[in-house]
Amino acid sequence: MSTDTSSVVSADTQRSRRYLMGAGLLITLLGLLAVAAPLVTGVTVSVLLGALLVVGALGHAVNAFSAGGVAGTVWQVALAMLYAVAGISLLANPVLGLTTVTILLIVYFAAEGVVEVAMGVATRADPNWPWYVVSGTISLGLAVLLWAGFPGTAAWAVGLLTGVHLLSTGLLLVYVGYTDRRSGVAGGEAMGEPGSG
Repeated sequence: MSTDTSSVVSADTQRSRRYLMGAGLLITLLGLLAVAAPLVTGVTVSVLLGALLVVGALGHAVNAFSAGGVAGTVWQVALAMLYAVAGISLLANPVLGLTTVTILLIVYFAAEGVVEVAMGVATRADPNWPWYVVSGTISLGLAVLLWAGFPGTAAWAVGLLTGVHLLSTGLLLVYVGYTDRRSGVAGGEAMGEPGSG
């Protein structure tokens, strides 16, 4: 009976590993496409962000009716209007929205860099502290590069960074699925399971 259970678990595990590797390959392909066409990717990200903001505006508008008291309703309506204006602006002119998103990226990289460098310097007792400083320095460097080339960097920065992120995530999923599969096969051979190998 335990052999049947272990074979069912093994089949389920193998299937999930195949799905993981398949998803990883798909995300890797999307990452390569995003890196190849960063402007198209950036505009797509801008449109998706605009759509999400419009949905958020609708959520706040609905929530305004259930908000407790006049003050709660006013704040919900104000948030709904803010979300709606930002979302419709991104949808109406995604290239201009791409410029805004690039500014946000510059601010994000600068803030992340400062925090990581400060954290590395503050935790010098930790053996990994130099890696925080290196990572923070890279983030600060990216912020400086994006700012130095702004507004020209808006045409490629968001799309390229999205593509690199998708590419690294996809490759990680493929690697995890592959190594899990290999360790499962090696474990099956070591235990002498039938059909392993």
